[in-house]
Amino acid sequence: MDYAIQTRFSDPGDHAGLFDALPDDIPGIAAVTRDLVIHYRGGGIEFTGERLAEIDSRWVSAILATDQKRNGTPLAVSREPVDRVVGCCRDHTLLFVSALRHKGIPARSRVGFAEYFAEGFNHDHVVAEYWNGNRWVMIDTELDQAGYPFDVEDMPAGPFRSAAEVWLGYRAGELVGDKYGADPNPDAPLKLHGGWFIRNYVHYQLAHLNGDELLLWDNWGAMSDRLDGADVELTDRIARLMVASDNGDETATKEVNELYRTDPDLTFAGRSFHTSPAGAPPFAWVDIS
Repeated sequence: MDYAIQTRFSDPGDHAGLFDALPDDIPGIAAVTRDLVIHYRGGGIEFTGERLAEIDSRWVSAILATDQKRNGTPLAVSREPVDRVVGCCRDHTLLFVSALRHKGIPARSRVGFAEYFAEGFNHDHVVAEYWNGNRWVMIDTELDQAGYPFDVEDMPAGPFRSAAEVWLGYRAGELVGDKYGADPNPDAPLKLHGGWFIRNYVHYQLAHLNGDELLLWDNWGAMSDRLDGADVELTDRIARLMVASDNGDETATKEVNELYRTDPDLTFAGRSFHTSPAGAPPFAWVDIS
């Protein structure tokens, strides 16, 4: 796909003009978009009710509408943390990707796991990549540089690993599945880590790469909260193809993208089993136009 063109999720809609005044440099754009969103769990403020429900804003247009209703100022004007839109890494990334696409710069979101948020555990995470004319540059737009030993604006291999890489490592017995997920708590009613969690994120990775930059609690197709009975061979196949694609194999890129478009177990067809942390609606099917 053409990553310089907005998708239905990244399209700013009526608020596109807000991007015109953004800086032209990548670090400047990242700094602005980072200041627009506060993480619903990691931002240091506990949100409930309608504020917590902001995490279900799938569309950049909706995120910007919420921001403008609350703040009504140019995006580069600093927001107090409590006045930012409640979201997560996916929203930080998608706003940045949207701003770059608005300026004609190819950009995309990458779904996987980061080792730099907690000792001994790899948290689910979404980062961005943009094409600098020669290569894809990975950037974590949620972070500023302070406190991190690697360049957050040109990330090396290692601190962040794609879901496909992690899945293949898990399947090969090289990685411990329980060290990857959203929450390491082994006593939670639903353990948000392990093989099933990694597998679902492979499917998120594929969807995002094909322009369906869905919420991390949208579920469809072959996704499941267990490995028993799941089509792990299908996940093996798409993971291998995505890793090969990342390594420059254009044939693999075409094959995995065609699979996404044609295999009903992979394709997002507009209906999601929604398991939002906001709890409204709880664990329900929703239609997404």
